[in-house]
Amino acid sequence: MHRIFQKFIDLLAVAESPAEFSMAIAAIAEALDLSSFAYLTLPRSPLAKPALISTYPVGWTSHYLQNNYQEIDPVILEALRSPEPFSWGPGVDARPHSTVQQKLLHEASQHGICLGFTVPIHDGHGAIAALTFAADQRGAAFERCTSAHARVLQLAVMYFHAHVRRTLFDQGAIDGVRLSRREFECLVWASRGKSAWEIGRILSLSRNTVAYYLENAKKKLGVRTIAQAVARLAAAIKTKQN
Repeated sequence: MHRIFQKFIDLLAVAESPAEFSMAIAAIAEALDLSSFAYLTLPRSPLAKPALISTYPVGWTSHYLQNNYQEIDPVILEALRSPEPFSWGPGVDARPHSTVQQKLLHEASQHGICLGFTVPIHDGHGAIAALTFAADQRGAAFERCTSAHARVLQLAVMYFHAHVRRTLFDQGAIDGVRLSRREFECLVWASRGKSAWEIGRILSLSRNTVAYYLENAKKKLGVRTIAQAVARLAAAIKTKQN
């Protein structure tokens, strides 16, 4: 288990994108024969949308988010109630489910998500995320694994969440537009006259990765050029200083 956890930590340390974070948690899931997982951040505002990093079928996750299933999902509702990890599925979950919840669980099972082990993530204000390891059918191996390694999985999930939040979701705002930490950092360095290559050297990123973050920043800010994005940044900083 130590070797598995070390590989996970090594992958986590260099992860910069949702795909790379997915690879990190998949290292543990695959090593323990946990077939799939889903990490869902819960929005603080009714206007905000949840964010998802998952190996669930894309058809299911798209359907789930489009229908705001996180608002009725019995797994997420249980994660809201308690910070303790829990198992769920046929023969495990004794809580009664409403008709719409039963429909949701049936739809999930048609996509190979029949039972799981969920780790809620809470801070001082309550639940903020949850990560579920799921399986397509009930089996002794899955139950033995999640039971034997429950605390290790919980610790891995906490590490995972901390790195994801810092890298992807700790954001800087420009006129109310939220940028990721990397997008904001790259834009700040661009405002200081640094090229994409120079920014890459400073942040230990490739030139193409820097260009990717700057392109994302431009799109979010609704501008066509880096100069326009930098001007938005400068105006926002000036406003804060005043």
